[in-house]
Parts: sequence; C-alpha cells; structure tokens
Amino acid sequence: MKNQRYTNAKHIEVTFPYDRLSGEPVRVGSICGVAVKDTLSGTRGAVWLDGSYDLQVTGAVATEGLPVYITAAGALNVTSTGNYRFGTSLTAKAGAPIGTVEVAPIGYTDQTAVGA
Repeated sequence: MKNQRYTNAKHIEVTFPYDRLSGEPVRVGSICGVAVKDTLSGTRGAVWLDGSYDLQVTGAVATEGLPVYITAAGALNVTSTGNYRFGTSLTAKAGAPIGTVEVAPIGYTDQTAVGA
C-alpha cells in the first residue's frame, strides 16, 4: 500500500520533548513508550510502544498490575495527580525511594493529566 508508514506500529518515530537515553521512558502527547536510542530534545527518534522494560520508578509499588505514571519531565512514579498514565507494573518494589520495576508501557492512549 503506497500510503502505509508502519505495518504494526510497535515502534514509531516521534519528536522528543526532552533528552532521553536509550531505554528511558518517554511521553509525546498520548504516546507512551521507551526510547530506542539516545535522542536529544527537539529531534526525532524511535520509541518502542510494546514489550516490558526494567525502569526506574519512584514510590512503593505494592504489587504487580499497578499503574505507573510519568511526569511532564519524563520521570516515572506511582503518583497519579498531575501526571499521565505510562504503563503497568509487572513486578513489585518495596519502599518509596527510586528503584527498578518491570513496566509494560501502554503505547497509545487518549488521556489528560490525572486530577489536573
């Protein structure tokens, strides 16, 4: 098909709103995923929209299956107010400090900041 750009859209190119290293979370509008390569703010880069990733999350993640949120600056946490749903935890993490959690990004979503 002459106008098709992606077959499955499991990874796409977007303009990054902030600098990201490979493997870091990124949100562009209603797109949530993980940077494929190091990408500077204002440039286009690839984002994976599926799979699961070991990501740094601030806050206690009591159990698997809980929502993980992303801030406007691209940091992940468990606080919904003023943030956007990024994905779902696949592992738990005790304690409030930052730590590693396996997270599945939600990919595409229609959302606004929670409680904003």
